[in-house]
Amino acid sequence: MLRRRPPRSASADDLLTTLGRLTAQAREGAELQQARVELAEALQREMLPATLPEVPGLRAAATYAPARHGLDIGGDWYDGFPLPDGSLAYCIGDVQGHDVEAAAFMGQIRIGLRAVAPHAADPGEVLSRANDLLLSVQAGLFATCTFLRFDPATWELASARAGHVPGIWATTDGHHGVTDDPGGLPLGITPGETYPVTHRRLTTAGTFVLLTDGVVEGPSYAIEAGLAQVSRLVSERAGEDPAQVAAEVMNLAECTGHSDDAAVVVLSYAAPAPGAG
Repeated sequence: MLRRRPPRSASADDLLTTLGRLTAQAREGAELQQARVELAEALQREMLPATLPEVPGLRAAATYAPARHGLDIGGDWYDGFPLPDGSLAYCIGDVQGHDVEAAAFMGQIRIGLRAVAPHAADPGEVLSRANDLLLSVQAGLFATCTFLRFDPATWELASARAGHVPGIWATTDGHHGVTDDPGGLPLGITPGETYPVTHRRLTTAGTFVLLTDGVVEGPSYAIEAGLAQVSRLVSERAGEDPAQVAAEVMNLAECTGHSDDAAVVVLSYAAPAPGAG
């Protein structure tokens, strides 16, 4: 009768060799991931504008913060630029996904919005044209976005949303709220999508805030609670320095666990001059 030989026990040297090999592979993978995270964050910060445009009576500021754990970087952005007719454009958005690919796609969106905005009649047309442009490059990603146009001649703020988080407004006379305006699908999903435009006449001094969901939503923190908290804060700071308001709004991201990157844009405006518009 044949007897099976028992398997040879691994020696301590064998175990140490195997452990060393696995440790080296894990370290290499971690270093590669860290390199991708650092590249994504560098791309992100390099493509965000250092300042936002302003006019007398309207001040603007913005801030961006990467995810606390460094794994969900690369999706959020903001921008602001003057238009040929004298109005000012501001936008904020969030790319689906993260890492280097999302940061690169974010750059494409910013360029696309800047390219089409001077030739569009309103923010809704800006988003519609940008949507079709992004679909034409077949990136396979999509993004939410809010686009604003401020007209200093009429003191009117026109806005359109592509699946993005609502904004927050507050005036110095004590009124405030969430701008849950109608909108369309995120950019990059359906060709020919249309985006309703909401018009607001800024008759009283106040503050308008745009943000991304990383500020107000987390794994165990509902977006409704986050929006309500930002609304209360902005109501207490209406019309104040936009950079300070942006910093305080960003601090609220700690309530969400800061598991996603986050961006905030703040516009603080005075009452329009008599006869404006």
